[in-house]
Parts: sequence; structure tokens; C-alpha cells
Amino acid sequence: MDLYNKAVNATFIRPAKFYLSGFSKLAHVKYFYVFLCFVYIMTVLGNGILLSVICLVKTLHSPKYMIVFNLALADLCGSTALIPKVLDTFLFDRRYIVYEACLSYMFFVHVFAFVQSWTLVIMAYDRFIAICFPLRYHIIVTKPAIAAMLLTEWVFLVSLLAFIVGIIDRLSFCRSLVIKSFYCDHAPVFLLACNDISLNSIMAYVVFVLIICIPPILIALTYVCISIALARIASGEERLKASKTCTSHLILVAIFFLPILGTNIAAVTSYIHPNTRIMNSTLTNTIPALLNPIVYSLKTEEVLVSIKKLCKRHRIGNTTKKCVDNVRKEKEKEEEVMTLTRH
Repeated sequence: MDLYNKAVNATFIRPAKFYLSGFSKLAHVKYFYVFLCFVYIMTVLGNGILLSVICLVKTLHSPKYMIVFNLALADLCGSTALIPKVLDTFLFDRRYIVYEACLSYMFFVHVFAFVQSWTLVIMAYDRFIAICFPLRYHIIVTKPAIAAMLLTEWVFLVSLLAFIVGIIDRLSFCRSLVIKSFYCDHAPVFLLACNDISLNSIMAYVVFVLIICIPPILIALTYVCISIALARIASGEERLKASKTCTSHLILVAIFFLPILGTNIAAVTSYIHPNTRIMNSTLTNTIPALLNPIVYSLKTEEVLVSIKKLCKRHRIGNTTKKCVDNVRKEKEKEEEVMTLTRH
């Protein structure tokens, strides 16, 4: 056995392809993939509209909506990195994935999920300053300050993911090449290796703490401070008005973190059937991106007003264009009549 281990360690084995197992013996699974297709279409439409509205309406060019734009962008890119490939893999039964493509797949799916997690923290910071330090809000929460925070977030998380994916490349895969997931997830991939995976395991715990544990703790602390600040407001009407500004953010936090925490706690405390785990993981990675723009469109008055303004402007533009076209046609007719009269 020792000789076998030494031989394995001495020989570096990189597979040409991995095999994505996905669901096992699940009846009517194609309906679930059709549902995912619908989710993706609605996610693209919802986030695309929200991104367009923020870009086109100047009143939304504020620090708060820079954060919302970042979240919508991460939602759109994350869904695009995951869902089309899942549909291609399982609907058309193309389950083999090239080694390099698998690592790229892992990188992009995870990096956008990580960005979503920390963008919710930056949103909580924005609400914290707005309610706890309202007079200093425009001094503290400026466009350069938020741009710096978002840029730092992207640089740090991209660097972290590049390192995590990079250390998988040093592993040797001489056992099974079947990834027991619906995509190239981090843990199911590195657990297939037959050499030392201790660094990969440590980084998996680091990611769990940094992405799943610390953000909700920080958000909870900000809302404790917000609750204390709201309790000090004498007027009930003012308290209600201030708390309403937080409801959209709290819904987004609940949508994103509760399924992830629930799935992880259930996995640790009890047995979860692989099909149930994969379905939970799929919905956790896709549903928040679908619901986030709906929450911000329906719960935020500024966005609703901006959408109405854009529709009104578009309607007026179309009416003006029709009037101009009609006037031009009438002039052309008059010119034709004048030309015929001369002849």
C-alpha cells in the first residue's frame, strides 16, 4: 500500500475530462430543466431591465444604486455562467467536460456568487449610515467611496477564487472522475484527488467562513445598530418610513442566505439524498438572481417611478416621431402636386 501511495505521489495524473453525474434516477427530471430555462429567461429580462433603468435614469446615478447595479450584474452573470451550461449538459446529455473547461466553470460560477454575498454586506452598510448617521450620509457614502468598496470586493474575491482554482491544478486524479454534482463544484472536484488535499480542504473552510458565515453576521450586526437607532426616533411615522427603506434589502438577504445556511446545516446534521442536495443547490444558485430585480422593482418607489418615466418618454418619443413622419409625408405629397402642376 505504501509503495502504491509513493507511486501515485510520484506520478502526476491530470484527466482529459470529468463526468458530471447530476440527478440519479429522478423521474420527469426534464420538467425541472424546462423550469430552469424559464428561470433563466426571466432572470435575464428582470436584471436586464433593472440595469437599463439604472443606466438611463440620471436620478438613479447615486451610490445606493451603484450597489444595486453591481448586485444585478453579478446576478445576471452568475446565472449566465451556470444555467445554460447545466441545460446543455443534462438536456442534451453532454455530461463529459474537459478538465480546463471544468476549472473555468468553477471559477465563474463561484466568483459571481461570492460577489452577490459581499454586495449584500455593502448594501447593509449603506442602510446603516443612512439611518444611524443621516446628517453625514452624503459625506460618508459618496460615489468614489462606494466605487472603491466595490472594486476592492471584486479584486479580493477574484484573487481568492483564482488561488482556490489554481491549487486544484496541483492535484492528481487517479480515482473516479465522476463529479457528484450538477456543475464543477469545488468540494466534489478536489475530493476526487488521490494526493494531499489538506490545503484544498482548508481553503474550503476559509470560503465557507468568508462567504457564508461572516456576511450574514455583519448584516445582523448592522441591523442591531439600525434597530437601536430606530427605537430612539420619537415619531412612529418617521420610524416606519425609515424601516421601509430596509425591507427590500432584508428580503434580498433572506432569499440569498437562508437556503444556503439551511442546506449546509442539514448536510452537517443529517443525511440528505444526493438528488435533494443537488436540487436545493440548484435552486439556491438560481432563484435569488430571479427574485432580486423583482424585489427591487416592486418594493422600491424610485425604481417604479423611473420605469414609468422611461415608458412615458418612449411613448412621447414614438408620438413625436409619428407626427414628424406625417408632416414629412404631407410635404412630399405637396411637392409632388406642385411638380405635376408645373408640367
